[in-house]
Amino acid sequence: MSAAETLTRSLNAWKGQTFDAARCPVRDVIDHLGDKWSTLLIMVLADGPQRFSAIRRAVPDISQRMLTQTLRDLERDGLIEREVFPTKPPSVEYRLSPLGRTLLDPLAALVGWAEGAHPQIVRARTAYDQVA
Repeated sequence: MSAAETLTRSLNAWKGQTFDAARCPVRDVIDHLGDKWSTLLIMVLADGPQRFSAIRRAVPDISQRMLTQTLRDLERDGLIEREVFPTKPPSVEYRLSPLGRTLLDPLAALVGWAEGAHPQIVRARTAYDQVA
């Protein structure tokens, strides 16, 4: 089955259900992954466990508050795990969970597509904005 057929089949199956946004995988899961920071943090953690400060250095334009919230959201979704070490002061390390690791191949494909398509998208936006 082609990718287009798979996507069409999924969409048609969802259409047949009573609407419930919480049950829609696209809205419930992909909304979190498609936010401004989650994908970048998963990419940082793909290389292995990282401490909070290392993650912050890897994504320097994220605020401490947003980093904390995004890490909590990813932990809540079961995509990352948090380990607290009994040091003084306590140190915390984040790593991808087994579920989070299953995201790496599809995410790598999407990131590769985005990198390759970016110049065309920028040109399309420029052309559209000149007409609009």
